[in-house]
Amino acid sequence: MIRPARALPIAVIAAGLTMTTLFTASSANAAGVNYVALGDSYSSGVGAGSYLSDSGSCKRSTNAYPYLWKSAHSPSSFKFVACSGARTGDILNSQISALDSGTTLVSISVGGNDAGFASTMQTCVLGSDSDCINAIDTAKSYALNTLPGQLDNVYSAIKAKSPNAHVVVMGYPHIYKVGGACLFGIGDTKRAAINGAADTLDGVLAKRAANAGFSFGDVRGIFTDHEVCGNLTTWLNSTTLPIDESYHPKAAGQAGGYLPVFSQS
Repeated sequence: MIRPARALPIAVIAAGLTMTTLFTASSANAAGVNYVALGDSYSSGVGAGSYLSDSGSCKRSTNAYPYLWKSAHSPSSFKFVACSGARTGDILNSQISALDSGTTLVSISVGGNDAGFASTMQTCVLGSDSDCINAIDTAKSYALNTLPGQLDNVYSAIKAKSPNAHVVVMGYPHIYKVGGACLFGIGDTKRAAINGAADTLDGVLAKRAANAGFSFGDVRGIFTDHEVCGNLTTWLNSTTLPIDESYHPKAAGQAGGYLPVFSQS
């Protein structure tokens, strides 16, 4: 009779401790997130429309994945400083100041402009197959040999400013569906080369992110068949006006591609 009587309080105490632990953890999670969105046009939302009036030429969109995440989760604070055309130097000079020791979540996409994404795409659309491949080879060489050091500088600065933040480095999708049929007349040789450049760039980003202890958000898989000339609803703009929105995610690409990958990274 004594043993059962003594066992009950122990069980109750254990259960009470468990509930206390759960309550404490839940309270800590409910305290909120201090989120800062850094990066280039793929993070600002160029091509997705609905641009914030105060963002000017940075073209920050309410359809961009950082803003969509903010709207869904209501973090304690949200700083949206991603800007169209940003390179690694712009992150360090103009955006890194948005971070502080209280920042708990950071997203960033950068590197495409450093490697000459816009000019390479222009060459591939307007030039010959050989012109395109030469431009892509130049961009790949930059991505493999120069960009890693620039990314390391950016990632080190993020860690120094926000040492306790969870940082997600977002990658770039394939632009084209190789073999896909559509009205836009760029051939498969160019399409494959452009996608190969994205693979090279994403490989560099993923490696540098891992070395920094950051997560990498790989969007290539989720964009499959949603590329230009893909079989499903296209999530990327082809050549369009205004021209700077060409080859950028539409609102559907931000919501259906970037947002879920970021949320799971």
